[in-house]
Amino acid sequence: MRYLITGTAGFIGFHIAKRLIDDGHFVVGFDGMTPYYDVTLKERRHAILERSNGFKAVTAMLEDRDALDRAAELAEPEVIIHLAAQAGVRYSLENPKAYVDANLVGSWNILELARAIGPKHLMLASTSSIYGANEKIPFAEADRADEPMTLYAATKKSMELMAHSYAHLYKVPTTAFRFFTVYGPWGRPDMALFKFVDAILNGRPIDIYGEGRMSRDFTYIDDLVEGILRLSHVAPSEANRVDLDLAQDTLSRHAPFRVVNVGGGQPVELMTFVETVERAVGRQAVRNMLPMQMGDVPRTYASPDLLEALTGFKPTMPIEEGIARFVEWYQQYYRPAGTTA
Repeated sequence: MRYLITGTAGFIGFHIAKRLIDDGHFVVGFDGMTPYYDVTLKERRHAILERSNGFKAVTAMLEDRDALDRAAELAEPEVIIHLAAQAGVRYSLENPKAYVDANLVGSWNILELARAIGPKHLMLASTSSIYGANEKIPFAEADRADEPMTLYAATKKSMELMAHSYAHLYKVPTTAFRFFTVYGPWGRPDMALFKFVDAILNGRPIDIYGEGRMSRDFTYIDDLVEGILRLSHVAPSEANRVDLDLAQDTLSRHAPFRVVNVGGGQPVELMTFVETVERAVGRQAVRNMLPMQMGDVPRTYASPDLLEALTGFKPTMPIEEGIARFVEWYQQYYRPAGTTA
């Protein structure tokens, strides 16, 4: 099949594109190479993808509709997977305009593109952050999600709402999938696991927010990719509406549109996570205990019922193994020059 994927120089987009290329599909990757974090890391991800004739890259910003059109002409996509975004909960307090530009204007450009070319399936990356401080657990897709705690979450919820309207008006089958703290090799330097491993190995203290009294539903990258690719074959329609005992199918009554969590439903206490990182690294961390940061939520907890009903799959990677794999990648990637494995 032929895919157009935005954000292929990013952590998640890289892994999805690589899996598709390895499986024999053709992928056009679109990425702006923004300096939110180390651009060299992004360039190295793309360099790996570009080793294959099954991948072509277009470098431009989501706000550049002409560049998106060129990418679509090159891809002739049957499926569009929109992953590119301005990520990060805390950064949205520092640079809110970046979130409006990428997550609202950029996502609208993707919707306009999909309206013009009519793919078999449009897939949009959303986030568990839109659940805000929801006290009902686990977080189910049909739960209220209209009290975002950050601008990042607000822009992602707004993207979902815009996408529903386009699915209704132009009948483009659309799935918005909500991530829960994703981790693994080639991860982002602004994420907790990367920061913890980097600090411990380099003799710096780690910052633990909320005095460690938080929990997150961690999702290993390979599990996330598997869930997304299985969902790609389930374009929303009445033919695949599911009847669940524990959760409500979010397939719209008015549009070929559905929201799906991609998470395992196994939240981990933050201090358990820290201790697991310490064991994987082989060193104790110097712990700097801090209060909850503005915009943080005390826990995330996915209901995987809808994902499992639609695809027969839910994430299962134990954090012990997933963290060990990340540490192995980190130590290889940042191995001092002149050393060998």
